[in-house]
Amino acid sequence: MAAPIKFGVGQSVLRKEDDALIRGKGRYTDDYAPQAALRCLVLRSPHAHAKYTIDASRARGLPGVALILTADDVKDLGNLPCLFNLETDPFTGPPYPILAKDEVRHVGDAIAFVVAETIDQARDAIEAIEVKWSPLPAVTGVVNAVKKGAPQVWPDKAGNVLFDVSIGDKAATEAAFAKAHAVAEISIVNPRVVASFMETRAAVCEYDAKRDHLTLTVGSQGSHRLRDILCQNVLNIPTDKMRVICPDVGGGFGTKLFPYREYALMAVAARKLKKAVKWAADRSEHFMGDAQGRDNVTTAKMALAEDGKFLAMDCDLMGDMGAYLSTFGPYIPHGGAGMLPGLYDIQAFHCRVRTIFTHSVPVDAYRGAGRPEAAYVIERLVDACARKLDMTPDAIRRKNFIPPKALPYKTATGKVYDSGDFAAHLKRAMEIAEWKEFPKRAKAAKKGGLIRGIGLASYVEICGVMGEETANVRLDPNGDVTVLIGTQSSGQGHQTAYAQIVAEQFGVAPERVHVRQGDTDEIATGLGTGGSASIPSGGVSVERATRELGQKLKEIAAQALEASVGDLEITDGIVRIAGTDRSISFADLAKRPGVDPAKLNGSATFASADGTYPNGTHVAEVEIDPATGIIKIVNYVIVDDFGKTLNPLLLAGQVHGGAMQGIGQALMEQVVYGATDGQLITATFMDYALPRAADGPAFVFETNNVPCKTNPMGVKGAGEAGAIGSCPAVVNAIVDALWREYKIDHIDMPATPERVWIAISEHRRRHSL
Repeated sequence: MAAPIKFGVGQSVLRKEDDALIRGKGRYTDDYAPQAALRCLVLRSPHAHAKYTIDASRARGLPGVALILTADDVKDLGNLPCLFNLETDPFTGPPYPILAKDEVRHVGDAIAFVVAETIDQARDAIEAIEVKWSPLPAVTGVVNAVKKGAPQVWPDKAGNVLFDVSIGDKAATEAAFAKAHAVAEISIVNPRVVASFMETRAAVCEYDAKRDHLTLTVGSQGSHRLRDILCQNVLNIPTDKMRVICPDVGGGFGTKLFPYREYALMAVAARKLKKAVKWAADRSEHFMGDAQGRDNVTTAKMALAEDGKFLAMDCDLMGDMGAYLSTFGPYIPHGGAGMLPGLYDIQAFHCRVRTIFTHSVPVDAYRGAGRPEAAYVIERLVDACARKLDMTPDAIRRKNFIPPKALPYKTATGKVYDSGDFAAHLKRAMEIAEWKEFPKRAKAAKKGGLIRGIGLASYVEICGVMGEETANVRLDPNGDVTVLIGTQSSGQGHQTAYAQIVAEQFGVAPERVHVRQGDTDEIATGLGTGGSASIPSGGVSVERATRELGQKLKEIAAQALEASVGDLEITDGIVRIAGTDRSISFADLAKRPGVDPAKLNGSATFASADGTYPNGTHVAEVEIDPATGIIKIVNYVIVDDFGKTLNPLLLAGQVHGGAMQGIGQALMEQVVYGATDGQLITATFMDYALPRAADGPAFVFETNNVPCKTNPMGVKGAGEAGAIGSCPAVVNAIVDALWREYKIDHIDMPATPERVWIAISEHRRRHSL
């Protein structure tokens, strides 16, 4: 067996990106400042629901003000589109206007756009715009929104429901429940969260009057999709009239994949003024203007046989859409419901899915996009099943896991799991966590006045189904290699990962591989990055394009070396006649006279039509102070199956980061709206808690990889997995502690100290009566 390539697939190559970033030489959107660029601000609604009239005449006359746009000024623009619909029960969504006209439907709804010479002048103009508000009744939270007589978000959406559909076989599920020995049931909340990336959204738009051409520089997760939606759906211009450039992007988590109102408004302003315009969100605008995540309420039941076998699962899921339909908004709860059976052999399944409008910021994909919500439901339910039958959480999982011999396995929702050994990663995670020794640790903690709990979650997700991704790999004149691809890194390390795939075949060091992303003029097509698709789809394209280029270089070298192509090999950036010292360098190949430029380029397209199914087990151990409700994570183990590891360092970073996001949601993160007025109470980091380093554990992470059979590289995707297994593992550990000590079997996220303390206090009060 050949020795692994030093910089190739499977090696812990340090990130190429980091040197520039840690030296402060990264180039983010807000670093781009064209000379004399005008500054922009958005006037947003302070009300969750209101009628309004607006008069901007006085503000337009203030010093430095170049332009003020209201709804009447952009009435010819198209609406922001929703790109998802149901095949069987198509729905018609309400308009999502670039500026709300006459009526606003959430705090932060945009009603005017101001352009001025300085940001201070723009602020003065914002304050000078005269708005008369007539507040209307508002509703937030899906439970409230579906109540009889609740305020209506849209007049034509009765009961605030967009769609009410069923997934699965209702009759078979009801029949199985009728024969069940026992039924376990839970009702849980997946709280709404904010995608708190480090870099808030920002953009610069420039207009070339001679060419009637726009250039939008923006921190996004996909330049092509953004351009196409803005041009085709909103601005009504040909796509060749806009170039979108994405520089460094400081985090995205799904939320930067979508088009937003500001980008269209900037395009209008730049064309009208024939000047560059610049906008950057402050943190409160991020809370009020960017799509938010999660926000489901679910009731789930499991029909059980006497021996613990799962007979059927029935769910009722309500997903909050907010006031408008964001790009993929309705897909998230509907698509996520397809993953509710998890890793278990559940023959009968049914889920009612309702998407609900509320007077709140729109909801869309956030790291995992429906799969974390599904994993949380099924893994909380499985623990409830174990308590119902007095089984251990690991025993009931082993009883119901889909066995390796049953793979490929088609779930009751139509997903086909191709590979994996689910009991194996469960066993290994429990070994590392020293599960059997937990009672001793719990006993020691109790002597100190603390209670301990241990919980696990075995998850599965689907990823890599964004569609076709094309890669072009070319040889540069100096012998370096450039990769052109339409994915978009927002911190994941694409520069390094793609360089390793090239190195695997060419043996060139990472610094000789240059990855180009995020420019619609330079790169012909691209889907952007989302759904953990960059390596499962983009990686395969890079691998195949590199292989094609390698074959072409051998053909050129064969002429130069007067040898047969079959006798040549590529190593260390040279083409050599195998077994000899006769060779030619990449640089000499690139400069060889008369070479057809097409011979210096390889191209390949790949789409993972079947998807990949990463899976794994998280084990969390917590310690709770019953006097304060404070929770400390004292041990955390993750064993994942990602099919194949491209770079262990990058992988660990992705898993750690995702797990910390899940821990944040489990313990502290929650968007809170006023119950009666719809006010956004958590609109800054003063009110919205994020996990810090001290809130996280020292993760122990391993892989138990089983190669994916539907992906040519054997990879399964890994970018979102940490956020999928962490929430149920942490909450199951908390409930385990509360159950052991107080027989409390439920708590909702976020399990804040206050909520834990109240649960314990209520228990003590009831048992003292």
